Formats: sequence, C-alpha cells, structure tokens
Amino acid sequence: MKAGRLWGVGAALALGAWVLSTRRAASYARLHPALRSPFVRFRSPPFTRGVVALMQAVQARAEAPALPDGVDVEERRIPGPPGAPDVTVFMYRPPNLPAGAAAILNIHGGGYVTGSAAAYHPQSAAYARELGVLVVGVEYRLAPGTPFPGPLEDCYSALTWMVRDAEVLGIDPARIALVGDSAGGGLAAALAQLAHDRGDVTPAFQLLYYPMLDDRTTLNADHAGRGEFIWRPASNVLGWTSYLGRSPRLDGAPEYAAPARRADLSGLPPAWIGVGTLDLFHEEDRDYARRLQAAGVPCEYVEVPGAYHAFERFAPDSAVSRDFTNSALNALRHGLGLT
Repeated sequence: MKAGRLWGVGAALALGAWVLSTRRAASYARLHPALRSPFVRFRSPPFTRGVVALMQAVQARAEAPALPDGVDVEERRIPGPPGAPDVTVFMYRPPNLPAGAAAILNIHGGGYVTGSAAAYHPQSAAYARELGVLVVGVEYRLAPGTPFPGPLEDCYSALTWMVRDAEVLGIDPARIALVGDSAGGGLAAALAQLAHDRGDVTPAFQLLYYPMLDDRTTLNADHAGRGEFIWRPASNVLGWTSYLGRSPRLDGAPEYAAPARRADLSGLPPAWIGVGTLDLFHEEDRDYARRLQAAGVPCEYVEVPGAYHAFERFAPDSAVSRDFTNSALNALRHGLGLT
C-alpha cells in the first residue's frame, strides 16, 4: 500500500476515534452527577459471539451468590414446553409465608444471550424478604443456542406451573407479578402478551426495568448519545440477531418476539416501566409506556435523567438508585395488593 493511502487510512481511523471519544465525553457530561464514576469512564466493549461464549462458560462454573439471611431457596425441575427439556426454577420463600400469598416470577436479564437465574439470587431473595411473597426465578434457555420462541416458552412453562401448582406452593394464582430487567423485561412483557392471548393465566402485574422490547432500535443510525455505557448498539445487534435467529429487519418479527411491535396493547396487566434517559432502550420504553396508557392499561412510567442501562446495579448506594428501586418496590406492593 502506498504511503499516501496509509496516511489516509490512519487519518480516517484517528478521526473516527476522535468522534467516538468526543461523543462519549458528551454523554459522560450528561450523566446524573451521582452516577459519574471512574468505572463508566471506560468504554465497555460490545458483545461478540466469542465474548458471549466465554461469559456463558464462566457463568456455568460460577458459584451462585450468597442469599440474605432468613430466605430459603429450593431448586426444582419442572416440565418444559412440549418436546423441550425440563426447566430449572429456583423458589425463594421468606419466613412465615402466609397461605394464599402473592408471588413473583423473576426473569433475569443478559441481552437474551447470557445471565442466569442463579446469579439473581440476591435480587429474588430481596423481593421475597421485603415483600413477604414467594419468588420463582426461571432458568430459561439462552440464544443463540436456543433462539425465539424457546426462551419465552420456558418462561411460560414456569408461569403456568405456578398457577397449576398454586395450592401446593401456597400462593394465590390471581396475584402473580411478572418481573424482569433488560432482556428479562422484554421476556416479561412478551409473556404478558402471550398469557393474555392464550387465556390460561392472568398475571396481576408486570414490572419492567429498562426492558429490551424493540428489535427495530438496532436499525437506527443515530442514537442521540444513548447507549454509550454498559449496553451499546453493537451488543444490541448481537442480542437481537441471536434471539431472532437472523438479523433484525424493518418489515417484521415473529409475534411475541419483540413486544413493542404488537399493535393492540389493550387488556394487558397493569405495568411499571423504568428507564434512564441515556439508556439505549429509552425511546422504545417510553413509547411502550405511552402506548399502554393510551390503550387503557394502567402504567406508571419512571424516567431517570442522566441514567445509563442498569445503573441501579452498578451504583446501588446512590440516592437516585435507591429512589428508583423504591419506586419499583412500591409499584409491586400496589400491583400485588400488599398495601
């Protein structure tokens, strides 16, 4: 290659790096002051298939986090979808759980490609302890090994099992909330739609932390400074491509795969949706909340200025994170009739 061409390539790369660093600096300046830290100054690498494979391998060997005192956990295998393997669930039971208690199905995040219910032991146990409810965490299969609809059907199997065995579990089948964050929030929203249409079970509430709802976000060329921290546009492309089994496209996705594509949202369970303004999912989440409200579905929408994806997990002791978490807990209490 001639020197002139080499210089041109180098200049282009340098310009691209400068644009990215400038964009990131602008996003950092927009962060909520309580969420600025050396951690988020570093640009998180996007997911690749190699990174996901490594994360899944590490996850398979990792020990589950310790549980808070006073909460018992039981691992169980339940029947999976027709023709599919059994599904592992974890049950979290607080002390002195009353008969006919409310319950939560907690669906973990991870971009549809990583994460585990076991890794969410602290969160699930905290729900059980704080609210006095039975919590079930579902270990759904992950993409790309199991693309849509496998993960969603695993979650549906867990939900219908909770209803079918409600008397044995000691819960009220009419008071089950669907809870999920990120991809888990997308699965919870899709599960609410699927349950509504099949008519076998009626969840009482859906709590969606910054849910991954719309594959069309991957098609946007400009994200207006969102998605610079934690969950980036390139990771989103990999997550949706893995889950759908193909690249996202504007002309459609399978029904229930991308909940934001559903035209009629009437009749769905009441909801709480929370997201930060610098989260890549901000626009799709805000739009979904507005459309739920327009369809007559009670929906509390909580928007946190200057917050990035999963901020309350990375800065749990900040006041803004505590307020966000308390809002979610209060919504659960109201949605499950605990107040």
